[in-house]
Amino acid sequence: MYSLGSIVKLHLFGKSHGEHVGCVLEGIPKGMRISMDDIANEMQLRKPKDGIGTPRKEEDAVDIVSGIKNSMTDGSPVLMFIKNKNVDSSKYDDLKNVPRPGHADLPAMVKWKGYDVKGGGQFSGRLTAPIVAAGSIAKQMLSSVDIRVGAFTRSVGNVHDDQIRTIDDAFASRAYGTRACSPEFDERVTAEIVNASKDGDSTGGIVECVVTGLPIGFGGIWFDSLDAVISRAIFSIPAVKGIEFGRGFKLSGMRGSESNDQYHVDGGVKAITNNMGGITGGMSNGMPLVFRVAFKPTPSISREQRSVDLSVMKDTTISVKGRHDPCIVPRAVSVVEAVTALVLADVTMEEGMI
Repeated sequence: MYSLGSIVKLHLFGKSHGEHVGCVLEGIPKGMRISMDDIANEMQLRKPKDGIGTPRKEEDAVDIVSGIKNSMTDGSPVLMFIKNKNVDSSKYDDLKNVPRPGHADLPAMVKWKGYDVKGGGQFSGRLTAPIVAAGSIAKQMLSSVDIRVGAFTRSVGNVHDDQIRTIDDAFASRAYGTRACSPEFDERVTAEIVNASKDGDSTGGIVECVVTGLPIGFGGIWFDSLDAVISRAIFSIPAVKGIEFGRGFKLSGMRGSESNDQYHVDGGVKAITNNMGGITGGMSNGMPLVFRVAFKPTPSISREQRSVDLSVMKDTTISVKGRHDPCIVPRAVSVVEAVTALVLADVTMEEGMI
């Protein structure tokens, strides 16, 4: 199993084309009411949408085996299973010796003899399904202390949303399959994804996440800094290649007089701007936590690419068949929210807030 957290701990297991995927979620306080509808809604948001997502459709019904009874946590670890019902491994027969460019195939094949490439194995984004289920529980836990987590699609390919967005916009994005914040941007993102797919190609993009309700001083320092623990967890999401907080890399071109978030009194101490994305010194400064995550284009594409046949050590070409998302960004929005919620729930327990 693959694990995250110190008090609220997530243990992930399964494979894309195995019988099921699932997780064990430890550290959830006893006596907490859990909405099964909320979990189902989060799973629905992660599902691929017609025209812009993979044709592989899974029911994604979450089977809670233990830890929750009559919608109440009992203090024991929460064990969740999600069955893989729509599995087609036939398209992977020709790939057992030919690594797909951009995938984990090559290092996995070299490191583990007999590695099963079907569906991407344990590297597959399919394992984000139980993460979203666990994240829903973490979100419900955070709501008890008025912490909200929301994310949305900031860009896809060369199409960017340049408007200032709030957490309310992030929640409004749930109305659109692309997780855009407006109907106009939804149309532009859809066209960008469809055009890439028609070319036998794929595209990447950026997810932005906003968190409100974090008190001043929330988090740690050095290796336990809030941005450090969030970054570590976010980079565990398949296809993530970058993260920035607040103005991020743009801060490098500013002077201190421009970048510093100056303070004033407004019902308490508040910052006038939020260039730091709500974190200074590794801890919350009371402003909304804002960060952006860069996702690479889906590596499985039907366009012909160069590779090697490891069985004979010769150059060859490859055209990936099967069912793949031409862009994972719309579905990744829910995953970013879930991972963030899990990290914050863990820190909340460390801070003694729950």
